[in-house]
Amino acid sequence: MANSGLQMLGFVLAFIGFVGLIASTSMPEWKASSYAGDNIVTALAIYEGLWMSCASQSTGQIQCKWFDSLLQLSAIVQTTRALMILGIFLGFFAILTASLGMKCTTCFADDKQKKSRIATIGGAVFITAGLSALVATSWYGHRIAQDFYNPFTPTNTKFEFGVALFIGWGAAALCILGGAFLCSSSCSKGGQAGSRQYPKTRAMPSGGKDYV
Repeated sequence: MANSGLQMLGFVLAFIGFVGLIASTSMPEWKASSYAGDNIVTALAIYEGLWMSCASQSTGQIQCKWFDSLLQLSAIVQTTRALMILGIFLGFFAILTASLGMKCTTCFADDKQKKSRIATIGGAVFITAGLSALVATSWYGHRIAQDFYNPFTPTNTKFEFGVALFIGWGAAALCILGGAFLCSSSCSKGGQAGSRQYPKTRAMPSGGKDYV
């Protein structure tokens, strides 16, 4: 019962992380214009994401523009795109695989060991998806910090971490944590299923009788 609850918890956490990966990838606020230091607070805020750049005015009006050409993008944006999309595809495959191996489903119910292995594979794929997103967000964040502290970067073109970057970090952590829970619960359940308990043999009464 404890393994089943841990398995369900891991699947829910990983599923929330998968939704977070989709939200983070589609959001335009991967980096936001900075007002730290000598930067003057203006009525215009600039946001940039993986697919578009947006300008927000103090009046509440937001204008966004999609990136025109893929070849004109920097290598960091192209690589981050690829890693995040890879993480989403792996997360989708992990959901399908883990659903088949969940104890609450009826698929492969007659073979518990095979069902446990399928759930373990789903958890491992969730961990891989989380690592892919973690590498993408960490690398992108490192470049933002590197440009921010670069003395040759113009003051009015410095950026800070955006909301989408924090969501991506949280989603990657949930995918890794949920996948680890799935693997640990399935492995422990598989170990219990593999061990067989033999019935205790009763001592047979002796066939001879003692006569006086």
